[in-house]
This record gives sequence, structure tokens and C-alpha cells, in this order.
Amino acid sequence: MKILIIGHTVEDHIVYRGEEQEVKPGGIFYSASAFHFLKDAGDEIYLCTSIQKENYELFAFVYDHFKHDYFSYVEKIPKIHLNVFEKKERHERYENITDKLTVPFEALNQFDGIFINMITGFDINVEDLQQIRKNYNGLIYLDVHSLARGIDDNYRRDFRKIPDAKKWISSVDILQANDHELFTLSEKKDEKEIAEELLQLGAKIIPVTKGEHGATLFALNNDENFSITIPAIDIETKNKIGCGDVFGAAFFSSYIKDKNMEKAFALANIAGGCIASYSEIKKMKDLRHDVLSRFS
Repeated sequence: MKILIIGHTVEDHIVYRGEEQEVKPGGIFYSASAFHFLKDAGDEIYLCTSIQKENYELFAFVYDHFKHDYFSYVEKIPKIHLNVFEKKERHERYENITDKLTVPFEALNQFDGIFINMITGFDINVEDLQQIRKNYNGLIYLDVHSLARGIDDNYRRDFRKIPDAKKWISSVDILQANDHELFTLSEKKDEKEIAEELLQLGAKIIPVTKGEHGATLFALNNDENFSITIPAIDIETKNKIGCGDVFGAAFFSSYIKDKNMEKAFALANIAGGCIASYSEIKKMKDLRHDVLSRFS
């Protein structure tokens, strides 16, 4: 298996109960970590991102394991101030919005799958995605993420309807969103109706993550709409950052090997729960063991 991951690297400043708790590696770091620590022997994972020399050590724990063929160096990577709440969606404020990434279009067909996580919402544009789809024959996974958020004059990120949503949807095979982001993809007000619309537009599989409420998978199965919901695993929540990113990486790394979406969905749900139970990022090295020990 050979996968290309695309997404911005960011520096997270976690604010909880009005006080900044710590600075952590963020953005595509979580997806890259999950792919790396879940991979089988012989898997090759490549990362297309931008990094900053001055704070590279924040990410070295994982990024040292990647070839830097598709890394670009920038003066400053984005900083995201994340206000995390117990019972509602987090608030985000940005510093240092960077340019979109340079997609290696000429190299795409060497990969079995392309995983795109719209960390900032500016990682690539819709024309880039359409060009990827036009020139690439394999599976494309898109995590909506911050594509669902606009940006105001104070660099605050609030939910909005995604511009050119149909173009994004029709260019991918698997489309991930959380239960808030899903409603930015359509004018419809019902989750099931939105999923049906997205499937009609060309997406084949739609995982919807729901935090402590588990996840729902919508898909086409023998030309019929199909959905399953599974509960979150029973864990003590110690972290609320990166869970959806890990979910997506776990889903794609499993699905691309045997095309078993129910197995991939179950593994992804476990992986997302595991990262929520980790009190520190370096626990990610245990992810493969922790996921497989819970999977039956």
C-alpha cells in the first residue's frame, strides 16, 4: 500500500475554560501519526505539507519517519487558538494563514490512495481537487474539516455553507464530516437527506463522526442507500483534539486494503476513541496495539 497524505501542519494553542493549557503539534500531524503508527510492514506513506524550521522539533516525533519529498518550508505555519468546551463544538481563531500546498500532480498515479484533510480549509482549492480527480485513477478521501468554516476580519472561524460544494463532493470517493460539518455541504436540514444528496453527487462512502455519540456511515451498497451507526467506545476522555483526523486515517488505511467498509468503520471508531483517551501525544505509538486489542 502506498498513500499520499495532503494537509497543512499547524501549531495548536489549546484554550480550556478560558486559560491556555499548552502548545501542541496539530493539523495534519494527527492524520500522519495515525497512518504511520497503524501501517503494516511494507506500507509506504508520503506526506505533502508545509513546515517551519524554527518549530520543527514540535513535529519531529512523527515527521522524522517520513521522507520529505513533498514537504515545503515556509516562514510561519498557521497557529490555531482552539477554545475547547465540554458540551459544544470548539471555537477557532487563526494566525498566519499560509498559501495552499503544491500538489505533486505528476506523481499521483504511483499511489494507491490519496488522503486529503482540509485542516485550514486552504490546503488546496477546488480546482486542485478537480485536477487530481481528472488525472488520478485511485481512491480519493476528503475530510471536510475547516473547509466548513469561513474566516472573518478577526480570523475567527465559524461554520458556513461551503462554496462550490458540489464540485468538492463530485471529485472524491469517500467524504468525511462531523455532525456539524455535514450541514455545511447542503441546504437540506436532515442528516439522512443530506447523505442521500451527497451520494447522488458522486461520493460513494460518507462517514459522519459524532464524538461521544459514536459515528454513522452512509454508503451505496449494490446501488441501494445503506447506513449503519455504532456507539463510541467506552473510554475516559482525556483529549478532544485530533480524534476525527485519526478516525479518517484509520478508516482509509483499512479500507484501501480489502474494501471492507464495515470493518474499516469499526476500526476507525475504535481509533478515534483511543486518541480521545490519550493524555499525551506520544501515546500515539501505542495506537496499533490499542486498536487491534479492542477489535473483534
